[in-house]
Amino acid sequence: MNALLHRLEPTFRFLDRVAGGRHAGVTANPEAVAHPTTRKLFGRVAWLLVVELLLGIGAVAVALGLALHGDPVTWIVWMRTVVVLGITATLFYFTWRASRGWYWAYQRLTLFTRIFPVITLTLAAIPHLYPAWMITEQIAFSLVLLGIAAYLGSPQLREVFPRPAKPRNER
Repeated sequence: MNALLHRLEPTFRFLDRVAGGRHAGVTANPEAVAHPTTRKLFGRVAWLLVVELLLGIGAVAVALGLALHGDPVTWIVWMRTVVVLGITATLFYFTWRASRGWYWAYQRLTLFTRIFPVITLTLAAIPHLYPAWMITEQIAFSLVLLGIAAYLGSPQLREVFPRPAKPRNER
C-alpha cells in the first residue's frame, strides 16, 4: 500500500496545489505531527468520518429501498445522498493530508466541518424539502461534523497548525 501511495504522490501533490491555494506548500512541524496526541486526534476524526460514511450509505440504502418498493423518492433526496458521499470522500482526503502535516488540508477540513453543519441544518429546516427520515439523517450528519470540528479546534491541533505568516506583499 505504501508503495502505491508513494507512486501516486505526484498526483496527490497536484491535487494539493489545486485545493491548497497559496498555502499548498505549507507544512506543520513533523515532530508535532508525529506527537501521540496529534495522531490520536486524527484517529478520532477518521473514525467519525467512518460514521459519516455509514450515515451516507444508510441514506442511499433507505432511498433505494423506498424506490424499489414503489415509494416516490424525489430528485433532491437522490442529490443529497450523492452530495453527502462526495463531501465525506473529500473530508477523508483532507484528513489524510492534514494528518501528514499539510496546513491547507487542516484549514479546509476545519472550514468544511464548521460550514456544512450550518448548511445542512438550514436545508433540514425548509418545510417539505426532505422526508422526515432524511431530516433525521441530516441532523445526525451535522452533529458528527460538529464533533469533528471540536477535535480539530483542540489546543493540540491549533498548536500543530498555526496560521502561516502573510508574505510581505500581502500586508
